[in-house]
Amino acid sequence: MLKIYHSPGTRGFRVMWVCEELGVPYEIQPVNFSVEYRRTAEWRAMHPVSKVPVMDDGDLRMHESCAMIQYILARYGNGRLQPAEGDPAYAHFLQWLWFSESTFQRPLGEITNHRREFSPELPAVVAEMKARATQCVDALDEALAGRPYLLGDQMTAADLSNAYVLRGYARNVGVPLPANVQRFWDRMTALPSYARVVKADADTGARLK
Repeated sequence: MLKIYHSPGTRGFRVMWVCEELGVPYEIQPVNFSVEYRRTAEWRAMHPVSKVPVMDDGDLRMHESCAMIQYILARYGNGRLQPAEGDPAYAHFLQWLWFSESTFQRPLGEITNHRREFSPELPAVVAEMKARATQCVDALDEALAGRPYLLGDQMTAADLSNAYVLRGYARNVGVPLPANVQRFWDRMTALPSYARVVKADADTGARLK
């Protein structure tokens, strides 16, 4: 069984969501997200830059959430939640999967990091990061024009991963979503798997109290 070291609301959410959609068993090991704990030698031995999540599969350990998703799909997916590797759409699947982390998540993460380090925050810095995140939402809106999912009619793990980031966008930017993204968001959050991950995420928080 996969073990996911997770703090509520963090990137382990997207990994858990993929597992829920695939029916892959996993267990959650709650992680204290305080800076003090994540800087301990104990946690640094788990994650080289003191972040979460971490995932174990037997003796294998990983610490990048989108890489975890690719690994789970390759080992346990049986062709689900992604196009076949020989399909030209596979390249676009990888593109949108990693867009969610390397492009869309980045400015939202910088807002969180900035607010953690600067009090009061620097408004111009936060405004720039919000603008970058909104540019990503606009890119999603264009990609979703006339289709239910980023690749068309087939939902993939790229949709799950970008929907996870939209949670952070709503929290940090808080402006109305454009029409195509709003329909996408409503579709993704109506999935039974989403409700299960929200509950698992909340239960993780309760276990840390």
